[in-house]
Amino acid sequence: MNLALTQRSYEKEYQEKLCSAQEAAAIVQSGDHLCFPLGVGEPTLMVRALAARKRELEGVVVNQQHHLCPDYFTEDSVPHIKVNAWFTSHVSREAVQKGWADFVPNHFSEVPRLIREYWPVDVAGTVVSPMDEHGFFTCSLSVGYTMEAVKKAKKVVVQVNPQAPRTHGNCHIHISEVDHIIECDEPLQELAIPPVSAVEEAIGGYLAEMIEDGSTLQMGWGGIPNAVCKALLRKKDLGIHTELISNGIVDLMLAGAVNNSRKTIHRGKSLGTFALGTKKVFEFMNENPMIEMHPVDYVNDPYVIGQIDNMVSINATIQVDLLGQCCSESFGHLQWSGTGGQADFARGANRSRGGKGFICTASTAKNGTVSCIVPTLTAGSSTTTSKNDVDHVVTEFGVAKLRGQTAKQRAMNLINVAHPDFRGELMEAARRMNRI
Repeated sequence: MNLALTQRSYEKEYQEKLCSAQEAAAIVQSGDHLCFPLGVGEPTLMVRALAARKRELEGVVVNQQHHLCPDYFTEDSVPHIKVNAWFTSHVSREAVQKGWADFVPNHFSEVPRLIREYWPVDVAGTVVSPMDEHGFFTCSLSVGYTMEAVKKAKKVVVQVNPQAPRTHGNCHIHISEVDHIIECDEPLQELAIPPVSAVEEAIGGYLAEMIEDGSTLQMGWGGIPNAVCKALLRKKDLGIHTELISNGIVDLMLAGAVNNSRKTIHRGKSLGTFALGTKKVFEFMNENPMIEMHPVDYVNDPYVIGQIDNMVSINATIQVDLLGQCCSESFGHLQWSGTGGQADFARGANRSRGGKGFICTASTAKNGTVSCIVPTLTAGSSTTTSKNDVDHVVTEFGVAKLRGQTAKQRAMNLINVAHPDFRGELMEAARRMNRI
């Protein structure tokens, strides 16, 4: 093969497919179904151009998880562009709660299959890193379900951003799969690191005591995961197999606490499926062979997770009832976020030899006026993680072991880590339900 000739061919094809954001948005027709990646994989220029011509369109459906661009989340967009949110963010939350957008319940691990079997994709768009000499882009910081959407789509638009890190793993798109190319040199959207409260520091301390050297970790986003990462900085030989690569994980890698040397699979590699955080994360991931990004139906597959010895899953919740059922995504019937990978990793950690699962919450909310451990979940609440999958519940008052415990043992263990101000009424409720 004449490599130089092949490279020139890819460059020629690139130039032929190059277009403006407005030209890319113009391929969308009324009734089309679109699919965009989550987070910083969202093709911002195309989204803005699409929103600008929304009144020309009717019945366009956008399927997406965790939106960052607010452009079409308005009531007057509904007849023109309807959004199906697979996980609500600060951008899509109000639209879902008020009915301007819809919500699709799902486990994150199953989204690629749902795309294959249930959801049409006329146009897929995504941010990618620049093309290499072999004609490949990478999905950069948002692999998730992106490649599945690209495979199914009738038309594929990529937004090439030189500020998008080139990542390793199973995350490549070839130029032959692409129909239109937009060039965009703008900073990726950063998310500020959530501050850590004293309560979250206490929770992080309990978790650090229970996480052994050599464990492999999954953590979500927020103050509690940040507190955990801070508390683990002096651990040794930790591994990472997680959906989200964040600042806390990067800090653990830089400190040497994470080296992935004892992982059962993918030894030497931190695995993720998307990344959020600050520029520090983006720069650290660029061309870094120590981090691999893979599709979510692999990373979040409970059977894959279960192959990893000493797997530790750490996630946050909003409310836990006395059986151990967790609502981590809604306030009553009002959708706040989504299931994401919480149940995937809870189940995977339970399958792991030596694995541990932790669901974490402050003991109270609303300035101490409401207990987060309750007799029964608030009416209308979503059960994110079932009682059968919860291993431990952690508050600032300690750790409640639930897996393998009877209903009465669970109730007592949970009451013991509730805020002291609410333990009396929780005991009374448990008596009424014959739980103690």
